[in-house]
Amino acid sequence: QLPLVESGGGLVQPGGSLRLSCTASGLNLDYYAIGWFRQAPGKEREGVSCISASGGSTNYVDAVKGRFTISRDNAKKTAFLQMNSLKPEDTAVYYCAAILQDYGCKGLPDYWGKGTLVTVSS
Repeated sequence: QLPLVESGGGLVQPGGSLRLSCTASGLNLDYYAIGWFRQAPGKEREGVSCISASGGSTNYVDAVKGRFTISRDNAKKTAFLQMNSLKPEDTAVYYCAAILQDYGCKGLPDYWGKGTLVTVSS
């Protein structure tokens, strides 16, 4: 029933990779930018990455640049976050969110998923 559902989280060793998916139901992704956020234990939620509605523009927080890649496939109603070279400090609950295209990646999310837990530990 949720407009957005994340999947792909789990336990991975440092240096490993995970691919998170965010699938929309009852939501036309053509009109929304998609952002990925995370909240680590004891910390505030932070933005990780965002992709524009068209997929033509992306951004990343400095901590993940060069390691994470955001992408989307509107036909499949899905957005992705490929996470490589994972570090223990990447451990967090990861959330996807949809933002109306008029605001793009600068706007506040209109819809949130419930989150998927990523644990990076040896």
